[in-house]
Amino acid sequence: MKKILFILRNPPHSGTHVQEALDFIMTVAAFDQEVSLLLLDNAVFQIKKQQSPEGLGLKDTATLFKALPIYNINTIYTETESLSEMGLTIDNLAVPVIEIPRIKIGELLKTFEWVLPG
Repeated sequence: MKKILFILRNPPHSGTHVQEALDFIMTVAAFDQEVSLLLLDNAVFQIKKQQSPEGLGLKDTATLFKALPIYNINTIYTETESLSEMGLTIDNLAVPVIEIPRIKIGELLKTFEWVLPG
């Protein structure tokens, strides 16, 4: 079993990118890999509570993240500075996360066998 980290950076409603990335991530996890996610920059909005994109014909991306435990994806990291820069706190998020400061990201990456963009 490989330890794989997917790094997500895109905002939640940037076309089909988020849905396609999550589909790929869930497919990898379905093959008994240990998958974790790291949300950086605008990607922290993907798990923000109380999204209302329906008026734009889009889906609430936080709902998609709530399904990840079904695929045994239970670890989601967010960068402390990304949350702060976007005006969010952990209380604004729809799923549990592990907050990690920017200075520790390099150490985190070293704990995974594969680090992939999402």
